Amino acid sequence: MTLQPRDRRALAWLAVSVVLMVGYRLATRQSGTATSAAAPETVPMAERRLAILRQKAATVPGKEVVLKEVRSELLQRERGLLGGDTAAQAQAQLLAIAQRVAGKQTPPIEIRQTSFADPRPFGDAYGEVWLSLSFECRMDQVVNFLTDLTAQPETVATSDLDITAANPKQKTVQVRMTLAGIVPKRLVPVKKGLTAF
Repeated sequence: MTLQPRDRRALAWLAVSVVLMVGYRLATRQSGTATSAAAPETVPMAERRLAILRQKAATVPGKEVVLKEVRSELLQRERGLLGGDTAAQAQAQLLAIAQRVAGKQTPPIEIRQTSFADPRPFGDAYGEVWLSLSFECRMDQVVNFLTDLTAQPETVATSDLDITAANPKQKTVQVRMTLAGIVPKRLVPVKKGLTAF
């Protein structure tokens, strides 16, 4: 296939225009970055930037003091977390707390039934373990049990409480309650699969 002189001239112009376009793009890209990177800094701009940096540096000691206070407060609050290497150990510790508090009542409360629920996330950094228990006692013992439970060093709370009459002659009530204890997030298993909408 032979090219006509007209086609040769068109290809030559095409080659020249491609070279010129590439050269123009390279020249504008380099000069654009060179002007923005090599913008001369005036003395007032440098002084203003220095003043801003000094202000930021002056706040660092105050921020470090606040950080130390927040860390110590966090450690104080996290002392109430239930311990253990697994969620089951944390649940066993929650049961031990309930039995300890029930045993200190006068007369001691006998916990008749217990059941555990699956651990759940509690916020972004913690988890929650659950213990349901039932027992029969007098109403004043229920009040004392709840009061003593909140006085424990561990972070334990009552999330559900159901009280029904049991024996009117002895003035006892049937109590079913659910206790929740706070644990580190690592003890809560991560659920995989479909998420709820």
